[in-house]
Amino acid sequence: MQTPEFDVVVIGLGAMGAATLYQLAKRGVKVAGIDRFAPPHDQGSSHGDTRITRQAVGEGAAYVPLAIRSQQIWRELEAELDVPLFEQCGVLVMTASTDPQRPADARDFTDNSIDLARRYGIEHEVLDAADIRQRFPQFAPLADSARGYFEPGGGFVRPERCIDAQLTRARQLGATLISGQTVLELKPGAEGVEIISTGSPIKARQVIVSAGMWSAQLLGAPFDTLLQVCRQQLYWFRLDEPQHYPARSPSFILHSAGDVDACYGFPPIPGEGSVKIATEQYSVSSQPDSLDRQPSLADAQRLFRELVAPHIAGLAPELVKASVCAYTVTPDSGFIIDRHPHLAHVTVVSACSGHGFKHSAAIGEALAQWHVDGHSEIDLGSFSLQRFL
Repeated sequence: MQTPEFDVVVIGLGAMGAATLYQLAKRGVKVAGIDRFAPPHDQGSSHGDTRITRQAVGEGAAYVPLAIRSQQIWRELEAELDVPLFEQCGVLVMTASTDPQRPADARDFTDNSIDLARRYGIEHEVLDAADIRQRFPQFAPLADSARGYFEPGGGFVRPERCIDAQLTRARQLGATLISGQTVLELKPGAEGVEIISTGSPIKARQVIVSAGMWSAQLLGAPFDTLLQVCRQQLYWFRLDEPQHYPARSPSFILHSAGDVDACYGFPPIPGEGSVKIATEQYSVSSQPDSLDRQPSLADAQRLFRELVAPHIAGLAPELVKASVCAYTVTPDSGFIIDRHPHLAHVTVVSACSGHGFKHSAAIGEALAQWHVDGHSEIDLGSFSLQRFL
């Protein structure tokens, strides 16, 4: 193998890839990024106008430092590029049930968020149903059993803008960006990796794969049996009664009973006349190259009837727009950030299992620290592949 052209090549320039490319370029690494499309784009997992960010991450304590650091990085990028990325409107996490025979679980996602906020000293409030209705009238239909966790430091980020900002800074710092090329094969050798794509071959000392739903087919075993691609639908329902939404309405996560029947959403974006609300599904798998990208009107109506109408006021079932994205999910819904067990010089970042964007900026920084310093300031040990092997 000839002398590598790049020190590192990042494959896939969505949330994780863009962050990693930027952080490597920031440290003076000779780095390139490759994407089969032209990022930011709507063909993967890192689009949809808005993504919730919160510090007390109910999915587990290992994520909290990543979420906190990511918010700091987005603020730094905002200052550098003079572009709004992070809207700190607060996040409201709720558990509620309209069925008196199914009261909210004693332990659930809301409780986990409260516990983590207390452990890490994150500013927050614990609310009962009356508190929620008074402060946030859009949730007036909530049952008396509802309880909530409000985090004023949370809100939402703009995924396409965040990706574009990091790619812009990476390019300014000397990174090479290659779009419209699909990576077909990785050929590790003694000195690095040869990257075979629909363009010219590229050589790199190290490769970082952040290819989202295309990761399994590129990486082979064991990823081809660990990763499941789950199609998700995003809906923007017409804002029918704006008076229900105060000027600073929060992003929200709502569990109708325990950890099932969940939906999440955002405040109205000025000028759009709609509210984005979505749910998640993990029961049906898809293939990345044949993913159905047509949103279902029947599914939208079902979501509105079963989760929106009983809990959220001020919206009409009429769709203003809709979109499809994909989650790449591991068996325990956690991340994988580790060396490939069979391909030398290859690091895998993701799958994010549907909750990765809020952590992506800090993960990119941690991966760059791995490469330059040999370790990261934030411990990534919880995301090791070894837990599955």
